[in-house]
Amino acid sequence: MELVVQFLKNTGVYNVSWQNVVMFAVGALFIYLAIRKNMEPYELLPIGIGVILGNLPLARLMTFSTEIQQSGILGVIFHHMLYFHNLLPPVIFMCLGAMTDFGPLIANPKTLLLGAAAQVGIYATFWGGLLMGFDVQEAASIGIIGGADGPTTIYTSARLAHHLLGITAVAAYTYMALVPFIQPPIMKALTTRDERRIVMKQLRSVSRVEKVVFPVMASIVIILLVPLSAPLIGMFMVGNLLRESGVVPRLMDAAQNELMNIVTIFLMLCIGAWMSAENVFHLRTVKILGLGFAAFAVGSASGILFAKFMNLFVKEKVNPLIGSAGVSAVPMAARISQHMGQKADPRNFLLMHAMGPNVAGVIGSAVAAGIFLSILG
Repeated sequence: MELVVQFLKNTGVYNVSWQNVVMFAVGALFIYLAIRKNMEPYELLPIGIGVILGNLPLARLMTFSTEIQQSGILGVIFHHMLYFHNLLPPVIFMCLGAMTDFGPLIANPKTLLLGAAAQVGIYATFWGGLLMGFDVQEAASIGIIGGADGPTTIYTSARLAHHLLGITAVAAYTYMALVPFIQPPIMKALTTRDERRIVMKQLRSVSRVEKVVFPVMASIVIILLVPLSAPLIGMFMVGNLLRESGVVPRLMDAAQNELMNIVTIFLMLCIGAWMSAENVFHLRTVKILGLGFAAFAVGSASGILFAKFMNLFVKEKVNPLIGSAGVSAVPMAARISQHMGQKADPRNFLLMHAMGPNVAGVIGSAVAAGIFLSILG
């Protein structure tokens, strides 16, 4: 009888808590949103599976020890690829660079300012985090959520506040998935119908030479100004050069597909598995989710308002809707600008115009991370 009792005590069923059950439901919600609602499925589906696996008692998937026999598979990946060496986010940036077309940004350079303006959400939330009792490194990690850039959030949290890595990453990817619900009310509230109907002229054709020179020059200028942005900016531009050079199609294809898929699987599984009940059930989790939402909203609003400000001085008016795309969230935020523009005027095509601030937002959030790391790291 004692052996039976001892066996039962060593099962996961005996050790399941109500907090674990709640996290099972959270994981199931992510899986539902990914499959039924098609909301960022490449991120939310593996995160949801990871949440469930990470909350199975005694499974020890996230344990880590110097003795490999005592380590879980996700624990090894998490500690070596994120916690100790922080390798996965820069690799994802290289893959994203291979998928990115800088043509719209090169054709209309002033949209770079819109991407920069949308980063106000990062710095505003940084100060908000300090006011809510987080220390300076935690506040910086939370503020980066406002860039709506998952890899940058992960990279910054792993360097400055690794104990917040899981919840900041989940907040960033969740709000990215909720772009279609968060941004439209903000866009409507801050623009008039006439402003939403502004038609922007077709962008000029960008030469291959311009597209090849841009990542090289951007790397030099940005990294000279903010050296600790190099792991993200440098890899981002490397990936883009693979794309635009036109001479390494196999490398470009590998970065866009196989490498991106492999890194995404393991990164998202680790993030989800980190969200065990003991890591999540804290008041700070609620605060971080609230600050993350505020960061995203402020970033979207600041991009729109800066576009309206630009229109006071430029001859060719900018549709303020594209300012909200500066929060990154590539390419979802740009698609929302296009959707809202066409609701106001079916003849209005804003997608390519919105891609300018969209990719500028990726650069802006990486630069913000480099600034925080330079000061605090």
